[in-house]
Amino acid sequence: MDRRFTFWIDRGGTFTDVIGRADDGGEVSLKLLSASTAYEDAAVEAMRRILGAAPGAPFPADRVQAIKMGTTVATNALLERAGARPLFVTAGGFADALQIGDQSRPELFALNLSRPAPLYAGVVEAKERLAADGSVVAPLDIEDLRRGLEAAAAEGFTSAAIAFLHADLNPAHEQQAGEIARAAGFGFVALSSEVSPLPRFIPRAETTVADAYLTPVLQAYVRRVADAVAGAPLYFMT
Repeated sequence: MDRRFTFWIDRGGTFTDVIGRADDGGEVSLKLLSASTAYEDAAVEAMRRILGAAPGAPFPADRVQAIKMGTTVATNALLERAGARPLFVTAGGFADALQIGDQSRPELFALNLSRPAPLYAGVVEAKERLAADGSVVAPLDIEDLRRGLEAAAAEGFTSAAIAFLHADLNPAHEQQAGEIARAAGFGFVALSSEVSPLPRFIPRAETTVADAYLTPVLQAYVRRVADAVAGAPLYFMT
């Protein structure tokens, strides 16, 4: 019972696989259902069983050398459409740009296209414009954007994806918008100039929306596991 363990965990959508190696070289493995009414989290439950922790007893963090985990929590959230409820903040006139998309068509000759619903749940358009070289054509209207974001926050939005044209060349407007969003109460803000600072507005904005949709779910899971292991060294695959 005084052995210290290192854990390797694969937390999948259906099963969670855990390998524990003790400091004396002994190894133990467990496979549990990832979702069960018998426990709150499969990874934590497996470690508790391997460590011999009694039900209801504190997690024995002092007997853990390291926890190394890979998880498909974000992937599952995308497949199941169980992510956050992000707000898409973009340049004026581009509210429907991601729904229009580009000329990519899975079925080239289909007459009736079935489009999946967008990942974002609302749009706020900012009054601003950058030129193709990143120079400022129209400065960001800070007060107008603040009113829009505060109204969205009052509606329950807590995650924002901010993507402006040519922000890969000049991120200043996005950075200002991010500060306004955080001040308005948004707990997670994704800027396209940080998430995917590449040319082409559509793929950059789509990536940013996906980040705002999935990262809050992953962060919540990481916090839950971190709280449960009571300070034991915890590492997630990136």
